[in-house]
Amino acid sequence: MNARLSIANYEAVIFDMDGVLIDSEPQWKIAMENVFKSVGLEMARKDFQKTVGLRIDEVIAFWNQHKNLGIQDEKAVEDAIIDQMILLVHENPIPLKGVHETLAHLKKLNIQIGLATSSPYRLLNAVLTALKIEDYFDFVHSAEKESFGKPHPIVYISTAKALSVMPSKCLVIEDSFNGVISGKAAKMDVVCIPEKTHETNVKLNVADYLFEDMTEMLNEIQHE
Repeated sequence: MNARLSIANYEAVIFDMDGVLIDSEPQWKIAMENVFKSVGLEMARKDFQKTVGLRIDEVIAFWNQHKNLGIQDEKAVEDAIIDQMILLVHENPIPLKGVHETLAHLKKLNIQIGLATSSPYRLLNAVLTALKIEDYFDFVHSAEKESFGKPHPIVYISTAKALSVMPSKCLVIEDSFNGVISGKAAKMDVVCIPEKTHETNVKLNVADYLFEDMTEMLNEIQHE
């Protein structure tokens, strides 16, 4: 489905974080399994699929309601999951293939680089520090500061505004269907690099570009 990716069409590239910059999905599964088990929920693979791309507070609220867990303090559960995530990220920071090379290439081209994630700021900052990539980004933003998380487009719209770039001049890089919908609803072009541990979702074809990994994307970039 891919044409060559003409990077000259864009003034900014906005990255999602989890599953795009860092191989964090296995870590999310560990953290969520451990904490949810403590409140009475045994999670299966299909359970993780249902909430991919949502903010962690929305994930907790979803399962609290649908499984009648009776959690009184959802914020405490959220904090426990994020605490575990930060420990796991620092123990084993794994950038996804092509991340450092792509960021360096975009910086060399003087294209603005943004980050728009559903993860909270303290995890965002932990990931950037652990991967040693914080200096590449012109602006980073978490949906925890917005009224809605993905698939609502506001996190991408706010990031483009902060970068002073029109949405039509932004390219989004995502890994999940909720993320792709968020970017498209923001009127941006979207690259999808599907997260490998998730089941194949044909709906990801709504993205403008679909690549196996960031190295393949980098090889398909043309500069005119």
